[in-house]
Amino acid sequence: MTSLFDLTGKVAIVTGASRGIGEAIAVALAEAGAQVVVASRKQENVEAVAARIRASGGVATALAAHTGDPAAVEALVSSTLERYGGVDILVNNAATNPHFGPLLTAEESHWDKTFDVNVKGYLRMIKACAPSMQARGGGKVINMASIAGKTPQPGMGVYCVTKAGVIMLTEVLAAELAPLNIQVNAIAPGFVKTKFSAAIWSNEALNAATLAGIPQQRMAEPAEIAGIALYLASSASSFTTGATILVDGGQAIGNPLFALTKR
Repeated sequence: MTSLFDLTGKVAIVTGASRGIGEAIAVALAEAGAQVVVASRKQENVEAVAARIRASGGVATALAAHTGDPAAVEALVSSTLERYGGVDILVNNAATNPHFGPLLTAEESHWDKTFDVNVKGYLRMIKACAPSMQARGGGKVINMASIAGKTPQPGMGVYCVTKAGVIMLTEVLAAELAPLNIQVNAIAPGFVKTKFSAAIWSNEALNAATLAGIPQQRMAEPAEIAGIALYLASSASSFTTGATILVDGGQAIGNPLFALTKR
């Protein structure tokens, strides 16, 4: 059964891999045997992740790339092809959220930056990797969506809209790339305890209100997202495409009143 999740010989690119969910996924893919390119905007940050993987016996290369920059995306994929000969797995995890507040208070620049990274950046990466995947007989694309793409979150309107866009992008490309044996899926985490969510978990009142709507009464740890990514990256998911998998501790079905009935 473990061979279903064996990634030996596969080449993976993970964006936004300098910490949090991206780092956890990069480590998990490497532990399953993949050769992993860990990418993020700052070289020194991804170097630390790559070094951690290599210290554990894995194969990893750190490459700096800002997915909001088309030239940087092309350079990232070209460097991967030159070093490893191809790409089998792409994890689009890079994201930004420069605006917090009511949707109508967001400036044009907030919309442009968030869409450029969260949606267009994903498309750029897929477009750059798809030819290699096709040449190698197929591939796996994993887009990081969010529960925010399905349920509005206070103060995160622009981010919510982009993550809803990621879900539709996933579905459209899953249909279009299916004939090439490229599976395209998304993961929609709920609240995960990372630097990205620190404004919530570091605020006692906000944290309590958030946990009240999560039946498991806690946030996830980044490693708890990595298992789903491993499934979607492996042959175990060969007939799964166009799916968005919620990993949210039950938040989507939660009701704060359930917290009052705990035993």
